[in-house]
Amino acid sequence: MSAPEPTIVATSGGLRLGDRTRVAFDALAHHAVELSGVHGRRPRVMYVGTAIGDDEHFAARIGEAARVAGFDLTPLQLFPMPNIEDIEATVLDQDVVWVMGGSVANLLAVWRVHGLDTILRTAWQAGVVLTGVSAGSICWFRGGTTDSFGPELRPVTDALGFLPYGNGVHYDSDEGRRPLVHRLVADGTLPLTHCTDDGVGLVYRGTELVEAVSEAPGKGAYIVSRAGDRAVEERVEPRRLP
Repeated sequence: MSAPEPTIVATSGGLRLGDRTRVAFDALAHHAVELSGVHGRRPRVMYVGTAIGDDEHFAARIGEAARVAGFDLTPLQLFPMPNIEDIEATVLDQDVVWVMGGSVANLLAVWRVHGLDTILRTAWQAGVVLTGVSAGSICWFRGGTTDSFGPELRPVTDALGFLPYGNGVHYDSDEGRRPLVHRLVADGTLPLTHCTDDGVGLVYRGTELVEAVSEAPGKGAYIVSRAGDRAVEERVEPRRLP
């Protein structure tokens, strides 16, 4: 099975503390699986931990989370070398690709070295649902705000560009994100920018934003546009996921 059209779920969430495990997949991750259209078998989910250097301890926790969720998990590791011989065939065999947060700048550089940027575009167009958190959200857009370069937030403007917008993550939990997004949109560094509070995801069919969804109450999504030399923010109320 594959999604009926190219689908991305860009989030500031998708994980929570588990009841019997350190980490569990939350509603946003389950929603991405649902959008893939898989039924009658266990969903095939690829975990990509490039942004945290393929940390083995966290990969083990994600493996536990997948077991509890009923997913068949395939980790893609690029350090110190790819753990899969035919990356493209394996990616295209998945229902969902879920990308962990961390350094979006490092993620983009490593993906490009291995041609994963091109492979993921092919998978997206073939109906594999692309999703992830934080860096795993920004990567699908033209750019966003990041702490990849140090404690002070800076723009990244050379992301994959599958979606022709900027992306702001952790909009309510990192006090520097909102004012920087506004400044970058106002001066034209970022285009029209879509932002998410923690626990919120944005669903795209093709390049069109079709819905905001949330796994936490009281959270919002936002569209920041340029009006002259200033930024204008519009709140989008997300649908609460079960």
